[in-house]
Amino acid sequence: MQLSSTLAWLVDEASTVPGAEHFMTRLGERLVADGLPLAGGALTQAAPHPIIARRTWLWRADTGEVIEALGFGSLGAVGLEPASVGRDWLTGLGTGIVQENVVGPTGDGASDAPVLGWAASRPLTKAESELLLEVARFAAAPLGVLAAQSTLAALLETYLGRRSARQVLAGQLRRETGETIRAVLLYADLRGFTELSEATAPTSVVAALDAWFDRIAGAVHAFDGEVLKFIGDGVLAIFPVGERPASAACDAALRAVAAARAGMAYLDRERAGQGLPPLPFGMALHLGDMLWGNIGTADRLDFTAIGQAVNLVSRLEGLCKPLGRDVLISGAFAAETTRDMISMGEHRLRGIADPCPVFALPA
Repeated sequence: MQLSSTLAWLVDEASTVPGAEHFMTRLGERLVADGLPLAGGALTQAAPHPIIARRTWLWRADTGEVIEALGFGSLGAVGLEPASVGRDWLTGLGTGIVQENVVGPTGDGASDAPVLGWAASRPLTKAESELLLEVARFAAAPLGVLAAQSTLAALLETYLGRRSARQVLAGQLRRETGETIRAVLLYADLRGFTELSEATAPTSVVAALDAWFDRIAGAVHAFDGEVLKFIGDGVLAIFPVGERPASAACDAALRAVAAARAGMAYLDRERAGQGLPPLPFGMALHLGDMLWGNIGTADRLDFTAIGQAVNLVSRLEGLCKPLGRDVLISGAFAAETTRDMISMGEHRLRGIADPCPVFALPA
């Protein structure tokens, strides 16, 4: 039996497309070219991700546009219907004709199997309906490849962060010099964490750490920053300068700091209501160049940040408690922003040759 051009494409080429969005676009276009009266399509897949439970790609035949809808919650959540978003959207196209097929061999009813759904502009013939069923069967292999690639990327980003994940996916698996990044560096650290650990049950300590990291990392990511490392109870994050002015990166970092401080203030009020102590912290901001690359043994590597800028921002944070401030800013950073700063004088930082002009934010 000779395969149709669409089924042959699914066998020979579909696994090489850049992702599910392009898969839906090209598959929908091919089916329309085959004469199927499609108004739109939807592909829903489970997503191995700590926050996202499912992803649905919605394709419109009239515009060729694909939009993505995310479903949040655990994969095993009771009552979770992975295809419901796609089904509702297809029904909303107004044609009244919807066909859904589980991707894979006929009879595969696994709850986490991908689902392909289609909305048609007229009733489908038996041959057209059977072709869509065959498409779902033949789509299992290429979608399996694309899902594996997506899963790997999601796992690497979860544990390594976006920047390191990209390097690993690109094959950076040897000890190398790395890349020099000009960026605003943010270093944040909890104060009195050792004492908290000694006086508090381990489960409560982990809960406090998670709450702290949620507020710091959430604020960083909200303003286009990137968390590079969790270091004990500390966080190292960057706001890369790139093509934009350094002042723009500084402003983004200041907005992230404001959001993090507000988040921690709210958390401390919640903890007080539960009879728990506050979580004091210190944060420092600096603008400079850092080296980001692989270090370690030949067969066990880790991405890390190296350079005077990294040393300076971590030492600067150490001045927060002696100076009675929760945020301190280096002279290099202050020179690039128009925001009002309070001079705290010059200070010698351990391991840094030259005195560092130090600034603080207005109350």
